[in-house]
Amino acid sequence: MREEQEMLPELRDLSAANHIATTGEGEDSELTIVAERILSLDPHGDRFAAVLRDTIDQLLNGEVTGRYDWKDLFKTERTHAGTLVEINLQREFRRSDEFLDGTKMDYRIAGIEVDCKYSQKFGSWMIPPEAMGHLCLLVWADDYKSQWSAGLMRIRDEWLNPGSNRDMKLTVKAEHRNKAIWLWRNAPLPENTLLHMDPEDRSLVFSHPSGQARLNELFRRAQNRRIGRNVVRTVAQQKDYMKRVRGNGGARSRLRDEGIIIMGDYESHRKVARALNLPVPLEGQFVSTRVVRANPTHAESAVALIDGEYWTVATHGDPKECAPVLPETKKSP
Repeated sequence: MREEQEMLPELRDLSAANHIATTGEGEDSELTIVAERILSLDPHGDRFAAVLRDTIDQLLNGEVTGRYDWKDLFKTERTHAGTLVEINLQREFRRSDEFLDGTKMDYRIAGIEVDCKYSQKFGSWMIPPEAMGHLCLLVWADDYKSQWSAGLMRIRDEWLNPGSNRDMKLTVKAEHRNKAIWLWRNAPLPENTLLHMDPEDRSLVFSHPSGQARLNELFRRAQNRRIGRNVVRTVAQQKDYMKRVRGNGGARSRLRDEGIIIMGDYESHRKVARALNLPVPLEGQFVSTRVVRANPTHAESAVALIDGEYWTVATHGDPKECAPVLPETKKSP
């Protein structure tokens, strides 16, 4: 996701070198150590963002349910989100021999006990009594805002609202949320394309009875933006959904007559996207666009050499012409 982060400057990459972690009574060396370790494992937040995107998609289970909206989840599914975030973060970072099982809390990071709390509503983390005095990794993601945050906080009684629920879980007082060290604040969450599409376009996508026709409509109507594999899976609702994108009968071949190309996460396709000044497909993503052969009227437009000719992104007034065949599909390293 590094290419995406370069285009989204609001992502903050903090390090302990320029941010002293304090508890209100001086420096918290454990918090600083854990913050440094997490940032060393994920300097730009790519891995965190991918886990959060995948976890939300896992809950939506679009291939089976056709869902793309958090509001459509059952209450029990939303409640389970925190557990899934905790599990999926551990699964991701255990590959780096980190986020090991804790003795008292969820994880051991750099040998230090850390609890993990997720909320879809910023500030609504439920802190159990046993976390008092420990470090908590506070995680938030909002699919409607396409943003996420993650920070570390030492849990102190005076910074919490009193518990009123049966298991006595507490929440952080709004005025003390600044006691957290935000490793990433309002960082970009990979977009849920279906959720953020124009409602009329989305309705037309789902109006088709077959998965192939729905995918064709998706790539026709969601041009010049990244479309993740889970979106494809949700629209197709078929086990062989990737086959429905490719050539040889998939959307790539079916949309050629309309001048539409579909670039995937191959380096040769990424090169075309860069040349056309389009979003570059990241791992598991696609970007569709309508193209025409470049001519003198496109003198100011970006062009790409495809199949031996120069092509450019079509404007509304450009007539349709058959799209070129994209370069060989070799995965980027």
